Amino acid sequence: MSFGIFGFRALWSPYFLVVMILITLLYFLIIGPWRSKFSESTPVSTKQKLLFISSIVALYISKGSPVDLLGHIMFSAHMTQMAILYLVVPPLLILGIPVWLWKAIIYRPVIKPLMKVFTNPIIALILFNGVFSLYHVPLVFDFVKTDPVYHAAITTIIFFAALFMWFPLLNTLPEWKSLTGIKKVGYIFADGVLLTPACALIIFATDPMYATYSEPQAWINALALCVPADMLSGLNLTGPEMFNTLPLLEDQQLGGVLMKIIQEIVYGTILAYIFFQWARKERQKDEIDMKKDFSPEPVK
Repeated sequence: MSFGIFGFRALWSPYFLVVMILITLLYFLIIGPWRSKFSESTPVSTKQKLLFISSIVALYISKGSPVDLLGHIMFSAHMTQMAILYLVVPPLLILGIPVWLWKAIIYRPVIKPLMKVFTNPIIALILFNGVFSLYHVPLVFDFVKTDPVYHAAITTIIFFAALFMWFPLLNTLPEWKSLTGIKKVGYIFADGVLLTPACALIIFATDPMYATYSEPQAWINALALCVPADMLSGLNLTGPEMFNTLPLLEDQQLGGVLMKIIQEIVYGTILAYIFFQWARKERQKDEIDMKKDFSPEPVK
């Protein structure tokens, strides 16, 4: 059956799209006409602008495009959505915001001490992976998936936990560095290890785990989170098998595999980014040392 039966609002979330456009306009106002209001502000590079725009596009794809609707119909789509939202959007967002704007955001009386606590590498790792794994416990998942308030709350909490998790790796604030060199590599490996049990539980399960993808009424209740009530009430739906050609168990296992594959791709990309950053710094350091060695001594 075609997904078009759910209507334009369910497929493309126009209100969410407007919010994303407004956030992007605000960003360009801050880094453009309003930049003079910030002390020590510098022009933002085209690369940073593209990174920020990419984060907004990825956020819209995850929460505003048909991917969001598919995430309520197929578990594999849900896990792809989670991977984009928590493994792709946060690093792009962190790298897309200039240092002086991060300072304006973070260096606030209330925000700064909270950031110090939650971006501590150990706390950040445990928080993100703990909350993400807890969310995918069947009892918690089925409850959250059918309640709009709890669903919005847990999605927001995991998103901020993801930001905290990525911050020690990617932030460019000189005075906020908590990880350098080999510690960053260890941090990424630890992150991958901590997320593995949740994915393994899903991949190697012998039965469908989630009622919101197997029981028709629970599934329809979950659909109500993204399909307008007036549209949903006019549809004759019997269950997710109307749209998903995969058996429930295989779809569930595919979701766990996709999450792990996307995680490995993202973490591998970040490792390469960290390595090239380190190599560039070492090369610059060697060039400075060579200039010092070959510079003539001052005449006394």
